[in-house]
Amino acid sequence: MHSTPCFLQGIFPFEGHGMTKPSLLQEGLTYTVPAGITAQPLYFRGGNSTDELIAVLLVRDGAPMRYFPIGAKSDTHVALAVVEDIEDGTVLELHLAAPEGLAGTVVVDFGLVEV
Repeated sequence: MHSTPCFLQGIFPFEGHGMTKPSLLQEGLTYTVPAGITAQPLYFRGGNSTDELIAVLLVRDGAPMRYFPIGAKSDTHVALAVVEDIEDGTVLELHLAAPEGLAGTVVVDFGLVEV
């Protein structure tokens, strides 16, 4: 079986709008599963430069799918291998929730594979 790895990744500045008001981390930080393909999330890694807890949300077709909390000046690594299949046409986005007015930098690396 042929598979292709895909990633949503980068280092992004942010300003928080409140923990209950997540917003798209960066314009274009989205992935749409191609027609005739199934995608499988493999892992999420993230780092937080601030002194407060933040959360990165994996959003599927506009609804929260997974929350990845990242502690103050800390990092997280969550294995997601073969948790579930994501069908073609599905849109995945990374959003961020942080305390209102909190500014910092987040490092994200979300890996998946197309099969």
